[in-house]
Amino acid sequence: MCLALSPPGAQDFVAMTIREIRPDIDRDGVLAGAQFVDAFRVTVADAALDARAAAERMFSRNPRWVQSLLDLRNAIVAPFGLKTSGADDTSPHGMIGLFPVLSETPQRLVAGFNDHHLDFRVVVDVAPADHGQQVTATTLVLTHNWLGRAYLGVIMPFHRVISKTLLGQVREPLPR
Repeated sequence: MCLALSPPGAQDFVAMTIREIRPDIDRDGVLAGAQFVDAFRVTVADAALDARAAAERMFSRNPRWVQSLLDLRNAIVAPFGLKTSGADDTSPHGMIGLFPVLSETPQRLVAGFNDHHLDFRVVVDVAPADHGQQVTATTLVLTHNWLGRAYLGVIMPFHRVISKTLLGQVREPLPR
């Protein structure tokens, strides 16, 4: 997916490419036994960006179509007793969007929660790159039963598109 962006007042055209990459993460260190993992990466011009700021840009706001899909998902899973967010989970690092922050450093933020059908984590890594920062979003999932496996199968096509869309939001500072 290639997104073109031109910051307000910029004279130069900058292209931002979001690409799927081979996950480079310690699965067992983040979510032991995870059966699914994928990762997407983008390079942004903001050299001062840290992992929390990148995660906030990704998860603190949703495009309308993403929010509509989440609302539909929540209505469908409600009869099964699945969580619609991690708001009930306590985290000393707070929440970003729907997700409790489980751990963080300036270079890495790990968020996610456990449910009876599956556990998931999203890891946002930030590393220096030529002319900015490289931001990688990695998703890990550990399914517990047939419901978790079915759920993962159904949401997978949406997950890929939504992951790329949310990662694309890293280029834009949050409104004040």
